[in-house]
Amino acid sequence: MPFLSVDHHVVAQKYHELYKKITSIGSSQDCDIVCDESGIEPVHALITLENHGYEIEPASRKAEVFINGKKIKKKTPFSHQDELAIGPLCVRFSLHAQDPASDCTRQENNEYIFRAFGKLQRLAEDLSQECSVNSILTHAIDDVIGLVNADKGFLLLIRDGQIHSQVSRNFNQESIDNNLFSDSIVRHVVETRTPIIVRDALNDENFNSSKSVIDMRFCSVMCTPLLDRGTLIGLIYVGNDNIVSQFKPQHLEALRVFAAQISLILANAILVDDLVFENKELSSQIEDLKFGNIIGDCRPMREVFNTVRRVASTDVTVLIEGETGTGKELVAQELHRQSNRFKGPFVVINCGAIPANLLESELFGHVRGAFTGAIQTKSGKFQQANGGTLFLDEIGEMPQELQVKLLRVLQERCVVKVGSNTVEPVDIRIVAATNKDLENEVSQGRFREDLFYRLNVITLKLPPLCERGDDILLIARGLIRRYAKEFNMPPKTLSQEAVQAIRKYRWPGNVRQLENRIKKALILSNKAQIQPADLDLIPEVLKPVMSLAEAKDDFQRRYINEILELNDGNRSKTARDLGVDPRTIFRHLEKQNDKS
Repeated sequence: MPFLSVDHHVVAQKYHELYKKITSIGSSQDCDIVCDESGIEPVHALITLENHGYEIEPASRKAEVFINGKKIKKKTPFSHQDELAIGPLCVRFSLHAQDPASDCTRQENNEYIFRAFGKLQRLAEDLSQECSVNSILTHAIDDVIGLVNADKGFLLLIRDGQIHSQVSRNFNQESIDNNLFSDSIVRHVVETRTPIIVRDALNDENFNSSKSVIDMRFCSVMCTPLLDRGTLIGLIYVGNDNIVSQFKPQHLEALRVFAAQISLILANAILVDDLVFENKELSSQIEDLKFGNIIGDCRPMREVFNTVRRVASTDVTVLIEGETGTGKELVAQELHRQSNRFKGPFVVINCGAIPANLLESELFGHVRGAFTGAIQTKSGKFQQANGGTLFLDEIGEMPQELQVKLLRVLQERCVVKVGSNTVEPVDIRIVAATNKDLENEVSQGRFREDLFYRLNVITLKLPPLCERGDDILLIARGLIRRYAKEFNMPPKTLSQEAVQAIRKYRWPGNVRQLENRIKKALILSNKAQIQPADLDLIPEVLKPVMSLAEAKDDFQRRYINEILELNDGNRSKTARDLGVDPRTIFRHLEKQNDKS
């Protein structure tokens, strides 16, 4: 079969059989013969098989084509052994399938393939000998560097949306600086998820403006993604800073073969070998930001922690306010742990989970025969907490008839069992919690005002999870580590998409909801990284990003309402405080009424 022998500059010669009616030559990946050297147009030339033989023509005005040194501008026939010049490339045409010159090249290619298979065999032997994952990956990068004649090579991993250098080696098989690679080329491969050869980074129009390319004067670069069932888990990057056009297409093919094998190793390691992927920096960060069993670093939580430290050593009553699932009980536990009563009991009762007719007995205890079913005398939570702390969770759900009795106990520090007349003193510290606005409950007549002020000595307000900024990611990672250990499975990481989805979701169930979703993802997902779908964070449940105009309107609406509330609805005073025309406040209220 007729063929073209093409000097690609990066390979001594490469052979392309002419088996189609029309064969396209150019730098575009869509061409039949791809030549991505500088000076080659996307579609540079077309070769057509006619009845009398082959003809070639330039595909555009910019494309230069020569036959035996003579420039052509239109379709021109050529013959056996004619020399063509397609831009900067030298091409020879042959009508015979066998060309003596090809034997040498084929031998070189066969030798290269043999070397590549030898390196892969070593990789397989490392796996069979149960070497450590780090050792396997280090050997693999050393082999890749040697196989493609690179100066250096990197195995880059993507964890929680960030790129980390896991293995960094040079041609002497020594560890080197983790940052000696082009971040712009890496970002390109991350975005496109396709391999790339950059023959001369300093003069490549796509990368020559990159600071890393300019500062480190990169020359030849190859980079290929590492994919686990469609999920990007890392990259292999190799470079040569001394030679332009060092890497050939056969090098890229070898790199892709190694990438496929390393992807399998990494995916398996992420699932079964937590030693490699245990992010020590993250672990220490979580430990540094833990307050007892609470993880947090946002300003509202730091204020809560500071207040706990100041009041823990006293016996003052503390009221904790916050939405369901924000960690009110954990804060109460930490108050107890840092108090002088830490050796005493920490007793919890959920005032909303016990029927009203049984709650009094649960709180204060009962004597035998006090009511049907009271077959023996029993101590209540107040007696059980003697010398320690009693945590009254969901205090806003307590029936009003019991609120009177609770108030008396808080005042006198004495309890009387149901069915008894004996007064029993108790030495306890009270911590209460609610997900309701107790001031509003008082104004609505559903909660006693005197009890509210008795409980509301020190108030801790816990922010909802969606308002805690980066805390949500710290908590998610901490929960992954905690439950991976509890379930006896390797910890997983969050994909970049999962990180974005976690940030965008409202989390109405707060930390408790996040905790349940993390458990489910760890158990059910068989991937190395947790994806949004594993957390049930499909696009339909994520809050849309507001435009800047919408965000301004939303802030203005909430802020005017806040100042109106401070001024007890006085519109004129609110306008003066805000420095606006009173008509602005009237228009605001009209819009509010229209929406309602």
